[in-house]
Amino acid sequence: MAGVLNGRSKKVNYPRGLNSVVDKIKSKMLIVRVTDIILNSNHPQFNIQGGWSSIGTIFYEENDLQGSNNNTIAKPFYPQTSAFPLVNELVLLFALPNKNIGSNTSNESYYYINMIGIWGSPHHNAYPNPVLPDTPSARQKDYSQTQAGSPVREIDEDGTGLNLNYTKYPSTLQDTFIERGDIHPLLPFAGDIMYQGRWGNSIRFGSTAKPTDLSALNDWSSTGENGDPITIIRNGQPTDVSPQGWIPITEKINNDLASIYQTSTQKIPIQVASENYNSYKTPPEIPSQYTKPQVIINSDRLVFNAKTDSVLLSAEKSVGLSSNDSLNFNSKNYIVAAGSIKLGSKDATEPLVKGETLYKNLTQVVDALITLVNVMEVQQLWPGGVPTPDGATSVTATSTKTILNNVKKDLVNIKSKVSKTV
Repeated sequence: MAGVLNGRSKKVNYPRGLNSVVDKIKSKMLIVRVTDIILNSNHPQFNIQGGWSSIGTIFYEENDLQGSNNNTIAKPFYPQTSAFPLVNELVLLFALPNKNIGSNTSNESYYYINMIGIWGSPHHNAYPNPVLPDTPSARQKDYSQTQAGSPVREIDEDGTGLNLNYTKYPSTLQDTFIERGDIHPLLPFAGDIMYQGRWGNSIRFGSTAKPTDLSALNDWSSTGENGDPITIIRNGQPTDVSPQGWIPITEKINNDLASIYQTSTQKIPIQVASENYNSYKTPPEIPSQYTKPQVIINSDRLVFNAKTDSVLLSAEKSVGLSSNDSLNFNSKNYIVAAGSIKLGSKDATEPLVKGETLYKNLTQVVDALITLVNVMEVQQLWPGGVPTPDGATSVTATSTKTILNNVKKDLVNIKSKVSKTV
């Protein structure tokens, strides 16, 4: 392949006048194998190659030549996108102007674009130098697996024997890539644009897709029409995924580790933790049956944190909170401003009392009763015109007075120290 791009293969007769143009283009292109890459400041070439501007710089050898030019370098073509290759992956280089172009327009350096997808795997596309002897047996795949795009045949404690990390300088901390055989690519549908990481994380800009072959049907195309947009952000494939990592899969919202779905007309079969909407007179449509635009965030745990301001939730109809255990509110102030508040049930009819008003009114009643029993305490009878204390009334009045004073003393506790109303 390198020979083709470097003009070492049989020359193709292009139309008159194009041969020189094609040769010029070929001379600026090169396919190489990565032998090393600078990923951090611990690399021995970090300062030599430009300090922090050297991040992503690769060292390479030509694809079919053992140890050739392995001290030559190339820098990323896209500085805004960090998709750096692994050791033993192949990349396409272009000879383009470098930072010295201002002094000499012929100053050029090599720049690389993304790794070449030899296996079509998002995990890795490494290919060992074919001229190296003693290729490990684990690299010897059967024909069907190779054609299917399997990057490895087997992975054991010692891996496949294929070096994917730079190990000449262990202190450079560039030996963290662990080869896995169960990382699946995503199955595409017509028109999809997908970005896939090496570990089962991905972004799909897709649509409703109802293929004729229903065996290829995905989880979001049971409703709507072909072409209705959907965006799926996924972090991590299911833990029980097939070990046959070369077989494409589709996103599964209930099995993937974490997902964000932005839908238009799709019905997403999400299994929510709680569908208890008993507080509603007219419950909302459950998420798994909704077919209008919605955003679904799904994972084992969700954290919303506003570092310097507020978390604001608003809705045209309602904000529903449902839990299988409890709803907990911890705050310095808890304020509810509503035209109607119902506690305990959506059918609640008993009004709550105003604590301050009740305290004032009950105090007045108790004071009046105390005045009354004070009179009753000294009430006298007049048998035969001679005043005689009414013993029975006096005892009752004294007892009632004691009770009323205790009630009055305790009335202040009727007022909540936390909850307020209007």
